[in-house]
Amino acid sequence: APPFSMLGKKFSPARVLPILMFSFGSFTMLSSAAFNFSGMFALRWFLGMSEAAFFPLVIYYLTTFYRRGELARRLAVFYAASNIANAFSGLIAFGVFQIEGSNIPNWRYLFIIEGGVTVLFAIFAFLYLPRSAAEAKFLSEEEKALAFHRIQVDSSAVVNEEFSFREALGIFKHPSTYAWLCIEICLGVPLQGVALFMPQIVGGLGYPTVKTNLYTVAPNVTGAVMLLVLAFSSDWTKLRSPFIVLGFMLTFSGFMIYASIDDVQKDIQIAYFATFMMTWGTSAPSVMLSTWYNNNIAHEGRRVLLTSIGVPLANLMGLVSSNLFRKQDAPKYMPALISVAAFGATGACLTASLALYMWLDNKRRDRNDGVTIRARDIPTERMRDGPASAQFRWFL
Repeated sequence: APPFSMLGKKFSPARVLPILMFSFGSFTMLSSAAFNFSGMFALRWFLGMSEAAFFPLVIYYLTTFYRRGELARRLAVFYAASNIANAFSGLIAFGVFQIEGSNIPNWRYLFIIEGGVTVLFAIFAFLYLPRSAAEAKFLSEEEKALAFHRIQVDSSAVVNEEFSFREALGIFKHPSTYAWLCIEICLGVPLQGVALFMPQIVGGLGYPTVKTNLYTVAPNVTGAVMLLVLAFSSDWTKLRSPFIVLGFMLTFSGFMIYASIDDVQKDIQIAYFATFMMTWGTSAPSVMLSTWYNNNIAHEGRRVLLTSIGVPLANLMGLVSSNLFRKQDAPKYMPALISVAAFGATGACLTASLALYMWLDNKRRDRNDGVTIRARDIPTERMRDGPASAQFRWFL
């Protein structure tokens, strides 16, 4: 992911993102033609390579259009669309498996439909996306100038700064970087557990396979709604960490409620409600965490490097969750439920601890300067050096 993200920084996300979309859409379509494990594995390998940089590059791209206090709700809309896509995947799967008398297995239609739509939209995105707000064809000259000024004052220290890998590596001099990456790990396990194994969790309620796909739709849709509610609230309060903690606690509660039910098929309403809490809890922290560290990094190169490591690191936790949900533990998956809940609790504790450190550090800096300053009141052009700058304040 980092090499593709760096290419995105160098050649503009407006060009690299559609190319990545076209690539993983094409590999998805080609998966419908695979007839053995080797062919499917090779296609999934290249699909993963082209998909890995997509999310971090989208996040960076949005930071070049919106101010720090506006970012969470914009990212939330993007991530909510991903949740809705998961919901529609369940609906499409339900519809496809109703097809009878087909000459090819029904599952191949899924790859053709989902890959084909992605390829078509990638072509549209390549033609439409502007390289930056200051170059958007749909803005007037006055609006372009205002857009540039907005980002210069409240997003980037230097707008459209040329990427320097050596300078970007400076992000690893800050201890907060490692805390954010640890939180990404704690987020990734429940996030990938829900994304990959929600059908198995819902299937444990006793539904048949086809109906299970249908019953995964509602949790994903409500997860998107909860994400939007928390993100808009976060932008309104100009706070990130409390909403990340809340998301982790929802994750912890959802998995623990499900795990504590002796017979989920007898208490099916409570168990199914717990699956809703799982999606509520995993949706919000993914957006809030990316927003949180992007809000605290004014240097564009360092921002794109950390994002291109943090987001794929969370996705990599699919390796952990896939080994937690073991076949021999079906249908309840008790060890997996408890383990994922533990990651949620740990993430909440780490987030609260980091936020407390930031709050205390802001107080210390205020005492040294003899004045109380909020992070939102400091122009980002003065914050290029991060915590090393005397005027720096943490965005909580």
